Amino acid sequence: VQLQASGGGLVQAGGSLRLSCAASGLSFRGHTTGWFRQAPGKEREFVAAIRWSGGTTFYADSVKGRFAISRDNAENTVYLQMNSLKPEDSAVYYCAAGGVILSAIRNADGYRYWGQGTQVTVSS
Repeated sequence: VQLQASGGGLVQAGGSLRLSCAASGLSFRGHTTGWFRQAPGKEREFVAAIRWSGGTTFYADSVKGRFAISRDNAENTVYLQMNSLKPEDSAVYYCAAGGVILSAIRNADGYRYWGQGTQVTVSS
């Protein structure tokens, strides 16, 4: 099983990026897929998640209204559209997947599979 995260880069504040998470050896069908991020010296934090069942989405308060998580079932890929980026959004972004129960959807421990991370840097 491999999750490949891509799309990170350097962008000015107010700009946009779209991250992709492509899975091989794993179908996102039946799994919850999430994005987490970790900045230097900080703990990994939840960003967004999408449930397979019904496509329900969840967001951290800090990104609500600016980020959008979506999926392409045919491509077995999950996306994170990030708009109105701020310097505090700078971090390594990780995608993750697993059979996560609803109460643990914001908890990294609930996800079994992880990608390698992609760096997002937002300059002021």
